[in-house]
Amino acid sequence: MFETAALNDDFAYAVLSAVAEIPEGRVATYGQLARLIGYPKNARLVARVLSHAEYYGDYPCHRVVNATGRLAPG
Repeated sequence: MFETAALNDDFAYAVLSAVAEIPEGRVATYGQLARLIGYPKNARLVARVLSHAEYYGDYPCHRVVNATGRLAPG
């Protein structure tokens, strides 16, 4: 059974650390990031963290796309 994440600083740090590792010229999906950090059912929570990323610093959030490969509105 998969664990459900809570939106807290530890989860946000895990998401942002994964985003920081996306190489220039490459993209990842919210779902891929969720699986990478161990929360495969929390793609929407990943998106929520990224929508507030400016409060945590400068991260390449433009390298994260939705499941269809497009930038999510926002």
